[in-house]
Amino acid sequence: MATAGRWPTCSLTDVTDLERMPRGGPDASCLDRLLETDRPEYLDRADIDPAVKRSVVDALEWTGRVFGNHEACAQLVLDEVAEVPDPRILELGAGHGALSALILDAHPTATVTVTDIEPDSVAAMAAGELGSHPRAAVREMDATAIDAPDSHFALAVFALSFHHLPPPTAAAVLAEGTRVADKLLIIDLPRPPAPLHVLRLATMAPLAPFVPFVHDGLISSLRSYSPSALRALADHAGVDIVLRGGLLRPQVVVAVRR
Repeated sequence: MATAGRWPTCSLTDVTDLERMPRGGPDASCLDRLLETDRPEYLDRADIDPAVKRSVVDALEWTGRVFGNHEACAQLVLDEVAEVPDPRILELGAGHGALSALILDAHPTATVTVTDIEPDSVAAMAAGELGSHPRAAVREMDATAIDAPDSHFALAVFALSFHHLPPPTAAAVLAEGTRVADKLLIIDLPRPPAPLHVLRLATMAPLAPFVPFVHDGLISSLRSYSPSALRALADHAGVDIVLRGGLLRPQVVVAVRR
């Protein structure tokens, strides 16, 4: 685990400040600053067997389906576009594409552009039902450099992947997502108060060396952003956000350009 070092009292004026920000935010406690890591997940590593990465993606799809996470995320998306006729929706970091598939099933006139930066994930989605759906387009895309004009989409959504991004990249996604869409919806893991976080990590640590899904889950927890950190990222990106959820439920961020 990496300690955060001394945090400057000034605002996030440059990338150097942003890179040093703890995942717990500028006001993170000493314990919270210890509960983070720079170690990448298997999904973020180029040296990992694609089969291992695929096992993590498959486990995410399975757990999301069994525990209703996909349906809950889809409902959040549908609520945001409820008043928009024929909404154009952009999913960033889609991974397995289950969220976009549910949105298309639930909304008869929505069109969805489904994207991920990982070529294998894009290929798998394109080979499935999304690849042939008349209202879906599957594309490889970097969420910090989206190939779309300003305000092209009614909504961009980044579900359960935002914690993968280091702070400068996360701020860039906030800026870029709110450029191409009227609103950016981020749904991500909560960062509990440090004592509860220690307990959660302790339950995961014994299995992490042996189960790729748990390995990535433990690192995800260490890399999740607190509400304070999300507000600092939004301020740096020049966007306004509304925060909901958190603690033991997913954090929900709705961002718009200032």
